[in-house]
Amino acid sequence: MASLAPKVDLRVKAVSVDDDRLTVDLMDGRSIAVPLAWYPRLFDATPEQRRNWELAGSGYGIHWPDIDEDLSTEGLLRGAPAPRSAV
Repeated sequence: MASLAPKVDLRVKAVSVDDDRLTVDLMDGRSIAVPLAWYPRLFDATPEQRRNWELAGSGYGIHWPDIDEDLSTEGLLRGAPAPRSAV
């Protein structure tokens, strides 16, 4: 008997960033949208730097080489903002 449960695939399919939000589309059809303010490096980056992303960790993460930012799909799904840096 075939299972009706959908296959979970947390790998990144696409990434978009606007002035307010980071949206990550997953291979299994889900999308994760989070406030860009959660990630100060991305928030402060130029639109060009935000567009320059690459897959990391076999597709389970995103790396922005211009700003040295890395995010995982697991962290995004947990709703984990970037840790606050000590001032």
